[in-house]
Amino acid sequence: MTGLPKVAVAMSGGVDSSVAAALLVEQGYPVIGLMLRLWSEPGSENANRCCTPDAMAQARKVASQLGIPFYAIDARDRFHDTVVQAFLNGYSSGITPNPCVSCNRLIRWGLLLETGQAMGAEKMATGHYARLQTLDDGTVQLKKGIDPRKDQSYVLSALTQEQLRHTILPLGDLEKPHVRELARKFGLAVAERPESQDLCFLAGEDYRTFLSRNFEHIARRGPIADRQGKVLGEHEGLAFFTIGQRKGIKIASSKALYVIDKNVERNTLVVGPVSELGRTTLIANNLNWIAGADPGGAFTADVKIRYKAELATATITPGGSESARVEFHSPVRGITAGQLAVFYQGDVVIGSGIISH
Repeated sequence: MTGLPKVAVAMSGGVDSSVAAALLVEQGYPVIGLMLRLWSEPGSENANRCCTPDAMAQARKVASQLGIPFYAIDARDRFHDTVVQAFLNGYSSGITPNPCVSCNRLIRWGLLLETGQAMGAEKMATGHYARLQTLDDGTVQLKKGIDPRKDQSYVLSALTQEQLRHTILPLGDLEKPHVRELARKFGLAVAERPESQDLCFLAGEDYRTFLSRNFEHIARRGPIADRQGKVLGEHEGLAFFTIGQRKGIKIASSKALYVIDKNVERNTLVVGPVSELGRTTLIANNLNWIAGADPGGAFTADVKIRYKAELATATITPGGSESARVEFHSPVRGITAGQLAVFYQGDVVIGSGIISH
């Protein structure tokens, strides 16, 4: 008996989760491997990057190499109903949702964690690049991963204290090249497996094609206009555009045009030059304060408005438990309803919320 808690590792058949499992085994933890079987469109089961038959076989092989039990968890219905349907509903209502955030909060730290606990696991581990630190009062801080190119604290910022207390992130103090080296050292079959950044259920397909096939009337034509209301052309559906987009507008202009707004009520796509993209304010709803409560007043923080966006300094003023006003110190481009705004002070994640407008 090691005295260490049993850990359920969320495996995907990729390098990161495999190395996370190997490190925990090496450290003496009793480990079980769990892999989600997620929803795919009929006929696309071999292309869903999270759970293709090949990925499942690779994860099972790694578990066998490590000498740990491995179980596949059927999450297809729950994933479709809570993640895919929200993705479709979001685009149909004019926002640009982030399904990975929903999947982490509701599926990985929902169904998968619950399943692991039912199997006797006290903790769940993943291959995310982020760090956790427990303070003297028992509060768990979420912090950026050491590797700035791989930091995934953004997509974990919707997790609660209760979820974080049950979490181990073995890769947070490592850089990606080192993780590859460890995979080779452990002799893992997935050591050279390539990465993919696409949404898993899109199966490598353009999201517009997926939307058109899965949501009736999503492709509703309407006017393209400038901020003064002058009609410049016609779009094929608001859902096919996002704030800051340049390509695909298909309007001849002496200046490059960007999507600067989407008027859902009028089904109008608003475009303009890059100078009109900047905004200084956003409202965030559905807040999650990592410490469990808001900071108790206005505070200054660096804000990330998309996973790959640069940090921008702002003053955040909580407006109660459900919303906050974010006022940037300089204009920020590409603020998009439906995306997550994440608040950082140094390496520490203070909280996050869904951008409403």
